[in-house]
Amino acid sequence: MAKADSPVEKKEETKEQHQPLSFPPRLVTMFADEIAKTVASRLPHLLPKPRRKKVKRAKKIENGIFLDTSAIIDGRIFDVIHLGLLNGIIVITEGVLLELKHIADAQDTVKRERGRRGLEYLEKLKKARGIRVHVLDEELDGNKKPDEVDERIIKLTKLHRGKIITCDYNLEKKANIQNVTAVNVNALANSLKVTAVPGQASHIKILHQGKDVSQGVGYLDDGTMIVVENGSEDVGRTVDVVVSRVIQTATGRILFAKRI
Repeated sequence: MAKADSPVEKKEETKEQHQPLSFPPRLVTMFADEIAKTVASRLPHLLPKPRRKKVKRAKKIENGIFLDTSAIIDGRIFDVIHLGLLNGIIVITEGVLLELKHIADAQDTVKRERGRRGLEYLEKLKKARGIRVHVLDEELDGNKKPDEVDERIIKLTKLHRGKIITCDYNLEKKANIQNVTAVNVNALANSLKVTAVPGQASHIKILHQGKDVSQGVGYLDDGTMIVVENGSEDVGRTVDVVVSRVIQTATGRILFAKRI
């Protein structure tokens, strides 16, 4: 008969069966590194991807006509717009509006009146039928705003491939240097004036004396000044004159004439 195991031997045998496996520290470290690499490679695919914020881009304005402060205050361009000669969207930038508001709030009576008149022009323009007016948010271009209003309007006009309407000679030249089309209202007005040449006869009313006490001054329908020699005695009367010479100045033309 086989000899039965003693309780002590059975207890030792059970203890050996339940004893955990033992690995060298170096091998444990290698296992840990491999597990870490596997988890790290899979983790980005397991985590939800963050949504990218949509960058708001400036929508291009087709055929944009950018009015600067000087053109708005001058007011003549609004007559041209109402005639329908300018095709496109009338664009007013935030900087121009702010500058116009500062002028309307000025202490000086003349400046304040000019600023308020400009705001009234814009209000009437927005209410007019068939004319599209857009107030442009200058932050839509994503760039830092330049300090000068002129520089801002040039950059925005260039961005939208539009054109500037102004009465500011310096802004006109600065824009042209940067390959931005700028139309000066004063130049436009001069180009539309009646062409007069020496020998041309006119029928005008003499309104007041000239610099010389012997001269009389009248005006054509387009505002061109006519200085009539020896016409001071005819102030208040309508006379026939003939143009003797034409002088071109920075502000326009002056005609000199003699009575017929």
